Amino acid sequence: MEIERDVMVPARDGVGLATDIYRPPGSGPFPAILERTPYDKTAPSRSEITAANPKPRSREEVARYFGAHGYAVVYQDCRGRYRSGGQFTKYLSEPADGADTVGWLARQGWCDGHVATMGLSYAAHTQMGIGCLAPPGLAAQFLDCGGFSNAYRSGIRHGGAFDLKQATWAYRNALADARSDNVRAALAAEDIARWIARIPREGWAKGRSPLRAAPEYEDYLFEQWSHGAFDAFWRQTGIYAEGHYDDYADVPMVHLSGWYDPYALTAAENYLGLKRRKRGPVRLILGPWTHGDRSLAYAGEVDFGPDAPVDGNLAADFFDLRRRWFDRWLRGVANGVEAEPAVRVFVMGGGSGQRNAAGRIEHGGAWREAADWPLPETEWTRFYLHADRSLGPGGPAGDGAPLAFTADPRDPVPTRGGAVSSGEPVMRGGAFDQGGGRLDVLTLQTAPLAAELTIAGPIELRLWVAADGPDADIHAKLIDLHPPTPDDQKGFAMNLCEGVLRLRYRDSWERPSLLAPGEIYAVSITLFPIANRFMPGHRLRLDIAGSNFPHFDVNPNSGAPEGSIDGARIARTQVLADRARPSHLVLPVIPPHPESR
Repeated sequence: MEIERDVMVPARDGVGLATDIYRPPGSGPFPAILERTPYDKTAPSRSEITAANPKPRSREEVARYFGAHGYAVVYQDCRGRYRSGGQFTKYLSEPADGADTVGWLARQGWCDGHVATMGLSYAAHTQMGIGCLAPPGLAAQFLDCGGFSNAYRSGIRHGGAFDLKQATWAYRNALADARSDNVRAALAAEDIARWIARIPREGWAKGRSPLRAAPEYEDYLFEQWSHGAFDAFWRQTGIYAEGHYDDYADVPMVHLSGWYDPYALTAAENYLGLKRRKRGPVRLILGPWTHGDRSLAYAGEVDFGPDAPVDGNLAADFFDLRRRWFDRWLRGVANGVEAEPAVRVFVMGGGSGQRNAAGRIEHGGAWREAADWPLPETEWTRFYLHADRSLGPGGPAGDGAPLAFTADPRDPVPTRGGAVSSGEPVMRGGAFDQGGGRLDVLTLQTAPLAAELTIAGPIELRLWVAADGPDADIHAKLIDLHPPTPDDQKGFAMNLCEGVLRLRYRDSWERPSLLAPGEIYAVSITLFPIANRFMPGHRLRLDIAGSNFPHFDVNPNSGAPEGSIDGARIARTQVLADRARPSHLVLPVIPPHPESR
């Protein structure tokens, strides 16, 4: 290949964006594939693996793969990162910088005017920013685990709570990109796990955080953390594609994510928002994966079987999956991609429930194809909460006593798996046994199922609640409770998905309002989408608590401003479950797997 390194592509404000260009031999012209990254364009990407070769390939190796099929491949450091000029401001510079880069590439003599984009996580966010500006030359996209539909509602904040992966990400990346030895030494001396553990009792503040030696990172982190209301800040291009769907580039695109990835909700929302407005085509792929781990068959303590990876199921491997997409829409190769189903989702479940040689639960699963999302055959089914802590399709028959739970912000319910990324070393994503027995977790469950129950789609929890103070959190978690086995004598409580609502935002994201103690409010909590087969003998379990830490920041329950722990108090929240106020889950029930009919 012909390689040019550190070409300084000019942004509209004159800042130079460091760019490496890999071109096949000859004069071309070639279609180009662009990836913009904050993680060093010369470093291997951990996501560029396959099941057969789990060692990450270098950027040059990836470029050579696509180059052998007729593409120029372009990697660029985001503004303010590594060799690019300017100051890094997370997410917000990416739309304009990316659009300027696409335009520049399309004008080069070696480019045929067609530019595709690809990349995982932040490199998917950069793609979404480009699409919002719809630059001439943009021809196709493959968004892998990212691309904010609405970062306020999914990615930075969730239901009003702040996702603390933003703090662990900021620390790790400030350290990786420290511009001086003094800053690097100061950051390396911090213990991020200890700092996170201090949040419930002391909180953080500017100048009193593990980022104090890197003020540019500390500034944007605290701006996101303290900015609670959904206002103009959250409507900026780069973190709010939802506001740009009408103007978004009408190009073929794939939105891929995993059930244990923070961007499953974003992928589904982007698919729904764009497929209605565009010729596309627009595709959605959701598998049983943690962030970027689409070639693995397991997530956390649970194995989903040989059908789970992309490799050998959706394509030969992840390289082949992307290349076939680009071949069809950039090079006109008649490979049948356009006839593939719009939606492919992995429905977890159906395995033996025993532990395999690696010690993981064999939960199993299989792919389902559909013309749309949610699946057209979905039946929206209510499962009601009952005063005796049971859960089922029948509504409350009387006026039972309210259910209740307490939340002590100084002793929060610990995070165990879930849709987590960038949380190391304090948390990691995946499916794990949730155990049970904490007195501050309200647990409800069905009787052992007599027949298979399969769900696939978004989950909503509708509650009537009353709290004894000005504010409180509701964290909900849907669980597949496996029956006892010799290896797991209490059963295995496998987390499926979760959601949160900070009650000051119960009526409005734009205009939060504190609670009147004791007053009853009807609220709705959006859980992440999921697809799972609950097998006979399993139970469907719902856990409700006032915290999920350190996945989310802790609510002091005092009405203090976002980001503050001032006035921390124990909150007691009641959940009504009677005939007049029938709190319930809304589940997307689909027909059983064909093999079980």
